[in-house]
Amino acid sequence: MSSPQMHAVAAFMRLALKGKAAPDPVAASKEPPRPPAKLVQRHDVTSRRIDGFECHTVSPRGRRAERTVLYLHGGAYIRHLSPRHWQLISQLADAGVRVEVAHYGLAPKYTYRDAYPFVTAVYRDLLKDLDAGQVTIMGDSAGAGLALGVAQSLADSGLPQPARIVLIAPWLDLTLTNPAIPEVEARDPFLTTSSLLAAGRDWAGGDDPAQPRLSPVNGPLAPLAPIDVYIGTRDLCYPDVRRLEERAAAEGASVNVIVCDGAVHAYPLVPAPEGRAAARAIVRSATT
Repeated sequence: MSSPQMHAVAAFMRLALKGKAAPDPVAASKEPPRPPAKLVQRHDVTSRRIDGFECHTVSPRGRRAERTVLYLHGGAYIRHLSPRHWQLISQLADAGVRVEVAHYGLAPKYTYRDAYPFVTAVYRDLLKDLDAGQVTIMGDSAGAGLALGVAQSLADSGLPQPARIVLIAPWLDLTLTNPAIPEVEARDPFLTTSSLLAAGRDWAGGDDPAQPRLSPVNGPLAPLAPIDVYIGTRDLCYPDVRRLEERAAAEGASVNVIVCDGAVHAYPLVPAPEGRAAARAIVRSATT
């Protein structure tokens, strides 16, 4: 049974946010947001550009980071980071983890064809100083879909798998054709297939949205690093996570799905007991 706080979050989402994630060319043309002042005061923050896109490195102040997270944010490929993303990034740095925040370009100005070489270049750059076993690739929502797709494509670039892949409410299939989705969509207080399909078309840039780089639920699983997936049952992405789990079981891949009954989309980022507990578990996984 979900907490009163989770019910309150769901009610707010339904009233204020349901179905409003439409593609916005103005948002896509803007520079990524600067890290919040509180985060900059608390941690060491630097920035650099790789392949024309910006990266922020958030490091624990006064501590040597033994582990690194490459973080890819959600937002349906059309929105920049939100305060909730920066909060999780700060929690990771509090635990002694260095976080590389890769600001991939947003649709419709950019597509997955720009994102893949950029994120791969960021990962390659990290491996100049780190062993792959020290790195976790992590993402939420659209960023989690991109994280899984990039991990599936690493072998094509001659790069090793990271230690772990952490996916928070991943958007795994841009086509949204899973027959179980309509039933879950009726319970989801935030996401709608119509708004996601519009964003997905822009992100695909005219290419087949079912191909693995756009819908990584269709990509290879067995060669990948261990995967943790966090998903709520009131999340439109839930049916495709179940599909991923079924494929992993059939193919012998290491995919651990953590399901939170009654939780909303990207619940580890929301201010509810379930979200805070999941965020703590995610931070722990990034430190071991």
